[in-house]
Amino acid sequence: MKVDLHCHTNISDCSFSFEEIVQHALKENVTHLAITNHDTTKGLEEMTVLGKEKGIEIIPGIEISAYDFNRNRRIHVLGYFIEPGHSAIQDLCEPLLKERHQASYIMVQNLIEAGYSITWEQVEKYAKGGTGVYKQHIMHALIDNGYTDSIYGDLYKKLFSRGQNGEAPGIAFVPVKYVDVQSAIQAILQAGGVPVLAHPGQYKSFEAVPELVEAGLQGIEVWHPLHSPVDVERAKQFAAEYDLIMTGGTDFHGSYGENEVVLGSKDPGKKAVEGLKKRKEVLTSLTLVEKGRM
Repeated sequence: MKVDLHCHTNISDCSFSFEEIVQHALKENVTHLAITNHDTTKGLEEMTVLGKEKGIEIIPGIEISAYDFNRNRRIHVLGYFIEPGHSAIQDLCEPLLKERHQASYIMVQNLIEAGYSITWEQVEKYAKGGTGVYKQHIMHALIDNGYTDSIYGDLYKKLFSRGQNGEAPGIAFVPVKYVDVQSAIQAILQAGGVPVLAHPGQYKSFEAVPELVEAGLQGIEVWHPLHSPVDVERAKQFAAEYDLIMTGGTDFHGSYGENEVVLGSKDPGKKAVEGLKKRKEVLTSLTLVEKGRM
């Protein structure tokens, strides 16, 4: 039995469909799997039913692409056991999905003007059935057209670098305005979910933990493919200090991932699932009490 609490599908920016991911889960003996697509709950109800038919507990989740405006850096928030389609999530994330898709369109036009032989129609084909085009879909087209042999590498940096640390931004980079991180936490709570800080080592977001806890954060991702042993220990320390649930997962993106990972290889254990469920019960009880006072 294995647990993986961070997995994407081709509804956002993974190269595999949910059905293909289920096959990977069965192969790797993953029995508890959270689907955490970026900024959407699309398809989660159907996935939960299909997973049950295969003997896999699908945990309905999300990964919200948020921003820490106090420190001017990206920060992602995972939500577990959320209500799919809840208005709090929809209202917060729908504008972001549309902006990301439009930004990708402009990126492709910039590349065409720079002499790259790709088309918007080709790029859209890779994102069919999802919520919009991501940079990975653009890179997929560039791979197919012979410009590179990998998603991430020198070409990706040349095209999409954010221009940090004094570097010039990539020739196709288009900024996207992400949602406020505290708003992301509140939306997850309103949707009946349990908010968890995603890969704090990767995005250097440990220092934000105290104020995020005040906003309602309930957990921290400890085990992640891009976490060093130091990141893991630091996340554990924050979990102990602030009574946060320790979660983990592979952040699975198939061939669109930054590193090749095996589903279930960052297993936080069944204890993490039980902890999330108990925390959800507590949050639900608190919500009912608050409503009773109103």
